[in-house]
Order: sequence, then structure tokens, then C-alpha cells
Amino acid sequence: MKLSQVKTILKNAPTIGFRLPDGKMVPNHFHVTEIGKVRKDFIDCGGTIRHEEKANFQLWDSNDYDHRLHPEKLLYIIELSEKILKIDDLEIEVEYQADTIGKFGLDFDGKTFLLTQKQTTCLAQDSCGNVIEQPNNDATKMDEPCCAPDGNCC
Repeated sequence: MKLSQVKTILKNAPTIGFRLPDGKMVPNHFHVTEIGKVRKDFIDCGGTIRHEEKANFQLWDSNDYDHRLHPEKLLYIIELSEKILKIDDLEIEVEYQADTIGKFGLDFDGKTFLLTQKQTTCLAQDSCGNVIEQPNNDATKMDEPCCAPDGNCC
């Protein structure tokens, strides 16, 4: 979900709620402690230089049960962040800590924001020899070890 989509939703939302992938709700006394722009520059295992930029929301639930974040306040924080940090209409990544800090995608079901699971993958499958099995199978098959000393990509 992009920043512009969240802003449109917030303009008409009476409340804000976030649902975790397991179906549990983030406690409604959460705070958005950060909104930022995160840039990641990296080289994949095939040697390709890559750049990624996302808008980042960090959610935190505290023991402050008397204050709730209202849609208009979050909208104000987003717009201030866009202006000051020069954030474009980027995809949003959400950080939230249950046991450890998790990174989630963001979606909306018409009432609640949904924190969606993110997956890792090899970005250089064509040069690495990595063949991914069908999504229903957790196993991966490596024709040739990726990034091994005798591999074909590093």
C-alpha cells in the first residue's frame, strides 16, 4: 500500500486499527512513534546493485491507555513527514514489536489496516541457479550453490 492510499483512507476513517497476520489486533492504545523514509542500497548475490526506498511506520503500544491516535492526527504526521523528509508516494513498510521487531507490508480491508507478512527471496535466481519450488512447497532447490566459493554468482 502506498502513502497516498493511506492518506485517502484516513480522511474518511472514524478510527484507526491495525490487525496482525495472525488475526490479533494491535492494542488500540498504540502510537506511531516514527514515520520515515528508509533507503537501502545493496548488492544481491548475483552482483547486481539495487536500491530500495520505502516509507516506514513504526507502531508501538505503551501503557498509555488514555490516549488514542485519531485519523486526523496520523494524517497530520504523515503530511509533515512528507514535507520535511521529502517523502514521495512510496510503498509503506510497518515495524511492530511483538516478541521481536517485525517488518510488515500494509493493506486495508475496508475497516482495518492489515499488517501483511513479508517474505525473503533470492533476487538473482537467473544468474545464481536457484530454482524456487511451487508456493505450496517450503523446499527450495539449488541447481548450483548460490554464493558458495564454487558457485556461479559470487
